[in-house]
Amino acid sequence: MPEYVDGYVLPVPRKNLPAYRRIAQLCAKVWRDHGALAYRECAGDDLHNPFGRSFPQPLKLKRGETVVFAWIVFKSRAHRDRVNAKTMKDPRMAAMMDLGPMPFNPKRMLYGGFKVIVRA
Repeated sequence: MPEYVDGYVLPVPRKNLPAYRRIAQLCAKVWRDHGALAYRECAGDDLHNPFGRSFPQPLKLKRGETVVFAWIVFKSRAHRDRVNAKTMKDPRMAAMMDLGPMPFNPKRMLYGGFKVIVRA
């Protein structure tokens, strides 16, 4: 079965992780309610390695920040487009936007849609 993944990486101040997690839990529910196959959000734990560039470098991580690495799985790109359209119209998402300032800077988020090329 082909799959499609939306992935994103963003810096989040460690002190804001509890607030970010509450938002992520709501987002997970909304995306899954509209048909996403899986939803994962992960906070950085071991970000410094000797191989290639680690996440803190390209994100220009600041003191007190960590990295959130996340992905949402769909059946296909068309399925992703349908689910995302429904999700963005969901009143729960609009209500979340009215909660005040976001616990991260969305301008520093890296995002993209990906075709799955290996599934083990």
